[in-house]
Amino acid sequence: MINKDFFQALDDLEAEKKIDKQTFIETLETALASAYKKMYGEAKSAMVKLNPEKCTIKVYSYKTIVEQVEDPDKEISLEEARLIKKSFKIGDSVMQEESTKDFGRIAAQTAKQVVMQKLKEMERNMAVSQLSEKEDELLTTIVKRVDNGTLYVQLTGTTTEGVMLPSDQIPGEKYSVGDRIKVYVKKIKDSFKGPQIQVTRSNIGFVRKLFELEIPEVASGDIVIKNISRDPGNRTKVAVMATKPNLDPIGSCVGFRGQRIDTIVSEMNGEKIDLVEYSEDPLEYIARALSPATVISVETNESLNASRVIVPDDKLSLAIGKGGQNVRLAARLTGWKIEVKPESSVQTLQQTTPEYELTELSDDESFQNFDDLEELDPLGEE
Repeated sequence: MINKDFFQALDDLEAEKKIDKQTFIETLETALASAYKKMYGEAKSAMVKLNPEKCTIKVYSYKTIVEQVEDPDKEISLEEARLIKKSFKIGDSVMQEESTKDFGRIAAQTAKQVVMQKLKEMERNMAVSQLSEKEDELLTTIVKRVDNGTLYVQLTGTTTEGVMLPSDQIPGEKYSVGDRIKVYVKKIKDSFKGPQIQVTRSNIGFVRKLFELEIPEVASGDIVIKNISRDPGNRTKVAVMATKPNLDPIGSCVGFRGQRIDTIVSEMNGEKIDLVEYSEDPLEYIARALSPATVISVETNESLNASRVIVPDDKLSLAIGKGGQNVRLAARLTGWKIEVKPESSVQTLQQTTPEYELTELSDDESFQNFDDLEELDPLGEE
């Protein structure tokens, strides 16, 4: 079979779609061999060879040379084989070109089906590959529809759709069709319907990317975000550190008259943000992490990775936070278990037990009021 138009079409596909022609050829050879066997008998061993240079498609049947023939469709004796070529030996294959006169129509139909299927598959793979570059990025999207709490957004400038599950949304935030919102691309995966993009606004990555977008010093690396802990919709703590001397990391993040941090808070639907200056000293770092509460002193027990923080009596509720939120976020941010005690209770304890030390406390004693803190992720992942 000779079909110049067919091979020209493969050349055009390679040029227009940037898809390797050889990939099509290999797939076609396998599909055409299967189609030939269906037409002339499954028992036959056959192969198809496409030659783009000569614009030819040839079909070959082949048999394996054996001492004793058991399957005539696939095997041939050594005596018969040597009638064709004297140098043949046991185990060699004897190939014979087959007539394709009646196979042309079937071959054309099969080729068309294979090309279309492979084209869709490769275009989908290319789309997934291109979109994978957007993973872990902050993108502007347009809300297309809301279905049973799940949000479907369209990436600006594309026809690609992203999915935001209820768990990935900021609690209490309302969305309407046509709204432009920023999202963090959490994951891109392939499915039978094509590439699926999972986006979020509740992930800590969303906060990190907002800081990079709104604060030039963070984007340049002059200020490094050491860690983030977040209770979406309520409060976020961000630990920052300057890599240049005489650079105030907190002031840079706040911006002139609070413009920078206000922009981030607005994008996060009013969620409170505590900026914490990172310190290599765990005592200082833990005290700062409990902001906005005032801290009198901090003791640590490295063997338990635990700390005890003393605060003024009137600041106890502020240090712990509603439902323990503030101390939980501080624990996630620092990677230390934190127990908060009012100043009066420690003074009473010291009067009755003068030689009190934190290292004498057991796990149960240290955290009997905060058992849930034992499972906190030191890295601050949600």
